[in-house]
Amino acid sequence: MPEGDTIFRTAELLRAALEGKRIDVARPDSLKRFAGRTVTEVKPVGKHLLIRFDNGLAIHSHMRMQGAWHVYKRGERWRRPAWQGKALLETSDGTVAVCFAAPVLDLVRDEATKVGHLGPDILTDEWTAKEVIARAKNHGATAIGEVLLDQRVTAGIGNVFRCEALWQRKVSPFKPTDQLKDEELKQLFETARHEMRASLQEGHRKPPAVHGRAGRPCPRCGTGVRVRAQGEHARLVYWCPACQG
Repeated sequence: MPEGDTIFRTAELLRAALEGKRIDVARPDSLKRFAGRTVTEVKPVGKHLLIRFDNGLAIHSHMRMQGAWHVYKRGERWRRPAWQGKALLETSDGTVAVCFAAPVLDLVRDEATKVGHLGPDILTDEWTAKEVIARAKNHGATAIGEVLLDQRVTAGIGNVFRCEALWQRKVSPFKPTDQLKDEELKQLFETARHEMRASLQEGHRKPPAVHGRAGRPCPRCGTGVRVRAQGEHARLVYWCPACQG
């Protein structure tokens, strides 16, 4: 699943392509009401994306594992097959934005029904650790590896940055959240935020220390990295059993 940094970059791409421009063509039929309307804002909210229009409506999308927004010039060959297209917006200057294979794409007037449950977006300038720590502590004995992925605590962290932040801070993903001090929680969330924001500035993520490296040596101590499913959705968590306890 794309993490917050990927959606943030997608929003920047769509913002440059669509914001302030009039839509001439909108497909499928459910989006035809946007023909003749102007895009007022493109806003990432964690792993969600909102494209707002001057009629008070917005297109809400969530990419999950397979979705993606692309931008093309009119007539340019698409990099994915047309049958995967879920939405198309063409501006008056010939820019074409296409959403491919997104499992969630709908029209909303009340955005709170889609993103109101989310915690603070970890990539915004307004984000503060204090509020997020309070939200995390409400989860009591839930394993910290699960809490880091809970978008109600803070929106945007995905599996890669979850695993890497835990490794950097030498915290077991299975440690109960209520056994971590406030400062330890602050360091975990701020580490994830720092790495995500760095990936935006650099344009790419640095090679992971543990994520996706099951059985390979930990770059810090040489112990074999382990992997195990964790939580309700059985997301794979990677960790070093020596460094992380």
